[in-house]
Amino acid sequence: MIVGDFMKLYNTLTKKIEDFIPYEGNKVRIYTCGPTVYHYAHIGNLRTYIFEDILEKGLRYLGYDVSRAMNITDVGHLTSDGDTGEDKMEKGARREGKTVYEIADFYTKAFLDDMSDLNIKIPEIIEKASDNIDIYIQMITKMLEDGYAYLSNGNVYFDISKANDYYQLSGKNPEDLKIGVRDTVEEDKSKRNPADFVLWFTLSKFENQVMKWDSPWGVGYPGWHIECSGISYKVFGEHLDIHCGGVDNIFPHHTNEIAQSEAFLGHKWCNYWCHGAHLNDESGKMSKSNGEFLTVSLLKEKGYSPVEYRFFCLNSHYRNSLVFTYDSLDGARNAYRKLKAKTLSLTDEGAKQEEKYEEYQTQFKAALGNDLNTSLMITVLYDVLKDDEVNDTTKKLLIRDFDQVLSLDLFKEEEQTVDASLEKMILEKIEERKEAKKNKDFQKADQIRDELLGQGIKLIDTREGTTYEIIKD
Repeated sequence: MIVGDFMKLYNTLTKKIEDFIPYEGNKVRIYTCGPTVYHYAHIGNLRTYIFEDILEKGLRYLGYDVSRAMNITDVGHLTSDGDTGEDKMEKGARREGKTVYEIADFYTKAFLDDMSDLNIKIPEIIEKASDNIDIYIQMITKMLEDGYAYLSNGNVYFDISKANDYYQLSGKNPEDLKIGVRDTVEEDKSKRNPADFVLWFTLSKFENQVMKWDSPWGVGYPGWHIECSGISYKVFGEHLDIHCGGVDNIFPHHTNEIAQSEAFLGHKWCNYWCHGAHLNDESGKMSKSNGEFLTVSLLKEKGYSPVEYRFFCLNSHYRNSLVFTYDSLDGARNAYRKLKAKTLSLTDEGAKQEEKYEEYQTQFKAALGNDLNTSLMITVLYDVLKDDEVNDTTKKLLIRDFDQVLSLDLFKEEEQTVDASLEKMILEKIEERKEAKKNKDFQKADQIRDELLGQGIKLIDTREGTTYEIIKD
């Protein structure tokens, strides 16, 4: 049995689904772009990390030896994906009256806490961008020596005209990026080509820039794109199997990573590029600046479990855009709670049915290997529960097996407690329902009761008023 036969992945580089074949036997090196730690991650950002978690756990489940690295961008890259805009770390420091280092430490911890809440495995290798300045300088020096980079007006730029098939990953038309074609393309007279990108800033765009280091070209700081290339090279050497991120990383970030890494190494660097689609709200792409800032903490305050959000994401393919509404999250929560209740009701009746076990495990592996088809993986789980020919013991063994990848805590019995924020929400709903009944709007009163019931909160009307209880699974 060849392990690699099980996994097929959509490769953004070739624009097709391919058999996954690592560089070296069954050893897999994965690099996933980490957060810029200037603020909390919103749930749209975290959807990408959920798909990457499924990829890592899925490969391990299929027998691969997986190593995964992730960067923490604590060196402030600019607010746009190009070389324009405002330094994100400096912006965060001004917003909160802290140093950039305090901001980085605080939001790194917050991000890792969110990962844990969502049952996302923390990568075993995490590297801060600020800890790897020497690697960036080493790479930039060689690119200057080999003619791929040039020094202009105090900054070091990569010359994209020297790159091999620069637009292959993005599929973009270079004609669209010419000055004057689009408003978003700005002229930088220091560049030879409009799409050239900065490898090292010595001429800072900002006054009182805090994060600076010595370099052969003067005191300055690295461009954003060199960070991931440098860290990947330090951790994994000259070859990378899979590079992941969100679709918004494809251009220019991942495009520039390929250009500079292959210029430095002198050969192809990474074979497979996997990208997760956006989580949208009803107004469009979710961001930190538009509408309600949706974080894991906010969902918890509203009474949702982070694992319920994970379940919501897994019911859609990672390459499909997903629209977030509270109604859709409510639907996922209700389905998850019913699924968990059914799972927890299983007994230890009967001996393991080997044939049935292998049959469903094969189906699950096929769904997993079909470009991480998580919705089909969940369907297989439901099929197991519905199959009257499978005894409870076998069902429990299969679901525990599947949950190594899905990580939905389906057998975790939790004591449901009410924290202050949840109690505040319940009491507000009780008061809103009381007002609706007073106004004879009984339909609204019933809707509030049913909404709370869907969250596992049962209202109890008494002569003294309305109280509630938490329904245990």
